[in-house]
Amino acid sequence: MGFAPFLAFSLLFPFFTFLSSAPLAFHAVYPNFTASNFKFIDDSGTFLASLNNTFTASITNSKSDSSNYFFLITHVVSDTIIWSANPYNPVSISSPLTLSPAGLSLSDDDSGALVWSTPPLPSPVAAMHLLDSGNLLLLDHANVTLWQSFDVPTDTILVGQRLPVRNPLFPATTEDDDMSFRLLLTDDDLLLQWNQLTFWKLSMDLKAFRHSYSPVSFLAINGSGFYLFASDGSTVVMHLSLNSNLGELFRFGRLGFDGRFKITSFVNGGFVDEFVGPSENCQLPTPCGKLGLCSSGTCSCPPSFTGDSQNKNGCVPADSSVSLASPCGNVSKANVAGELNSSFSYLRLTDGVDYFANNFMEPENHGGDLQSCKDLCSRNCSCLGIFYEDSSSSCFLIWDKIGSVMSAKRSRVGYIKTLQMTPISEGKSRKRIPLVGLILIPSSAIFLVIAIGVLLCFRRLRVLATLQRSESSSSMELDMTLIPGLPVRYGYDEIVTATDNFKTQIGSGGFGTVFKGTLPDKSVVAVKKISSQGAQGRVNFCAEIAVIGNIHHVNLVRLKGFCVEGRQKLLVLEYMNRGSLDKALFGDGPVLEWRERLEIALGTARGLAYLHSGCDHKIIHCDVKPENILLSQSLGVKISDFGLSKLLTPEQSGRFTTLRGTRGYLAPEWLTSSAISDKTDVYSYGMVLLEIVRGKKNCSFEEKDGEYFPLVALEMHMMGGRYLELADPRLEGRVRGEEVEMLVRVGLCCVHEDPALRPTMANVVGMLEGGVAVAVANANPILESLNFLYLYGSKFSEPSNLTPQNQSALWRALVSATTTTTQPHPILGNHKSNSHRTASSHLSSHQLSGPR
Repeated sequence: MGFAPFLAFSLLFPFFTFLSSAPLAFHAVYPNFTASNFKFIDDSGTFLASLNNTFTASITNSKSDSSNYFFLITHVVSDTIIWSANPYNPVSISSPLTLSPAGLSLSDDDSGALVWSTPPLPSPVAAMHLLDSGNLLLLDHANVTLWQSFDVPTDTILVGQRLPVRNPLFPATTEDDDMSFRLLLTDDDLLLQWNQLTFWKLSMDLKAFRHSYSPVSFLAINGSGFYLFASDGSTVVMHLSLNSNLGELFRFGRLGFDGRFKITSFVNGGFVDEFVGPSENCQLPTPCGKLGLCSSGTCSCPPSFTGDSQNKNGCVPADSSVSLASPCGNVSKANVAGELNSSFSYLRLTDGVDYFANNFMEPENHGGDLQSCKDLCSRNCSCLGIFYEDSSSSCFLIWDKIGSVMSAKRSRVGYIKTLQMTPISEGKSRKRIPLVGLILIPSSAIFLVIAIGVLLCFRRLRVLATLQRSESSSSMELDMTLIPGLPVRYGYDEIVTATDNFKTQIGSGGFGTVFKGTLPDKSVVAVKKISSQGAQGRVNFCAEIAVIGNIHHVNLVRLKGFCVEGRQKLLVLEYMNRGSLDKALFGDGPVLEWRERLEIALGTARGLAYLHSGCDHKIIHCDVKPENILLSQSLGVKISDFGLSKLLTPEQSGRFTTLRGTRGYLAPEWLTSSAISDKTDVYSYGMVLLEIVRGKKNCSFEEKDGEYFPLVALEMHMMGGRYLELADPRLEGRVRGEEVEMLVRVGLCCVHEDPALRPTMANVVGMLEGGVAVAVANANPILESLNFLYLYGSKFSEPSNLTPQNQSALWRALVSATTTTTQPHPILGNHKSNSHRTASSHLSSHQLSGPR
């Protein structure tokens, strides 16, 4: 539309908005526009249509006899509502929808209160359009989109629309609905949840296929399927095939009232459900109401319960003297009035039942008995029941709301928390207490309190003595019930059977040997046998199971279980069938292709970024190296052994000075008084990144004419960017120059001597993904802070023919050096900014660990 017609239409449009003699439906509307259902004589409330009339925008009621009105977008042919501005806040028939330069808003006509509006916009609105895709747009005078309905979905996603991570769908509700379902996309899966409890995952559906372990960025539907994409918009992480031979159709995904997610097509005048998740009724949280038993799709009440589960009203205890416990803040009036005495008891469910959430969450506790599980529930008013698994001593709790139970073969037993109600007869006369009783009762109470206090003191002393004996005795087994959130605990005999008596060794390290094993459910695992038997070994073991057991990320190795029996300590870990990066990168097998190296670099960076900033407590790995980066055949990349690190607060980091890690990857601050921080991991990652580029170790005493590759990379960077010469020659040019440059520059940024100049791992991820420029602050190689590489390189070139004993002597001598280093370099000149440091601060990370 040209400027003149646009101006004319703009002048006449306010006049049109006041007409009530004909229905109004335009392909675009402009600011100072107001509409309501009352203004349209055809009762449809339609005021805007897409160019081909595929979709319309209207203010209408959901039912013909309802007085509740909503601002909706509807697919015309199928009469399907695909978006609503106010699905949970209906308005009256005369409530106005207003388009102004500030945005779009819906107000309540009775009170004048704002019901819904678009957020603040960066520039004034010039027009509102509805596209034939179903997307409602607000545009400025430059035709730039200021806001779109596709960014704020309600219960539906259309073809061409993206649903980003952490932007859930909720079912559309009416006035008498109280739903707690949501569809949530995470960085590794698509979940269905009820009251934030997961009951379905796309990855567990037999029709879904996983292609990559890259973090998910968004989901989308097209003509051939349902896809979860990575951040680059082209890498498919997971997909679900749909029928591509249906011809012309209208396809959409929707979260329904019952909690199911369906992908539906409107074809030849009818609806076809192409995918339903979950497919079985009994997989839903509430198919039979509260405590109703779902078996093969039919509902009943468990034994000892009664009710109307067929109508989903749920079940209650058959014994009328027992009632279900109420969650926190929902106490019955009888209890408030003090008319009833109550005490907790637990009503056992029948055998062969389970709860929908148990297979999707970690147990609340491990290692305790059934009574300790009940006690745990009794101490928390939000807990309404338990499921206890005797084989693993696992305790699962039911929180806040109770759904249905389902038939299952798993050996868990369920108990529902109840109140034993004992009425106090109103007709009973209160007996008078004699005067002597009034005197003796308080005195007795005082003596009783004193006696209890003395007993508690003695008990505390006994506990302290027991703890001291426990710490001094290395043979004393740790009480694992004191550590919350532990994974499955296995018996030593189970581990021996799973590993065929530790037959197949697949790795070893400073804390133990790793064996391949197979659990009874046929899943392959890696079993790490902790070799350290001293107190330090116990400390590291406890740290590992406490940390790894509660951390879940696509780029971190999952701890599946553990075993503690006497002096035996073992970890049951996720198995990675391709081994570690050092074997793939430095071994004699097929060369690791460039695209794989990029995926490994990015996956490792994401895992470290999560440890540093995605956990509840910052976790510093302290031993980042190729041996601790594991691979799978499907290009999965996972970091291992991060459980051996410490959880550091800023106050603790300054006191953490114990030398750790592996030569070649240790940051210079290990030998100074500098605090160990997440930037220490960044340095190690930078060294690994340079090795990924070159395809061999950065330094090796075994090579006669070896080179210190980080120094070579620095010199090539300074000599005009001869980055292609740095790539692994085995690749024979199968690389992209700009990607080699990016990895080299990022690697050099990471190994700055000054930790403050190194980027964070989150910034590293941004640089590798292309979202953060390498030239931004803390992301461009600073030559003055890379000066120390010359000393590292010179020290490396000298001892090429040294024996391991001589290497160790050299390392000790360099560590003890105290003279300053101020000699100029031929290119960089004086390194004044660090001239106050001792020579020990310039030692190569290869040298400062010494032989292992």
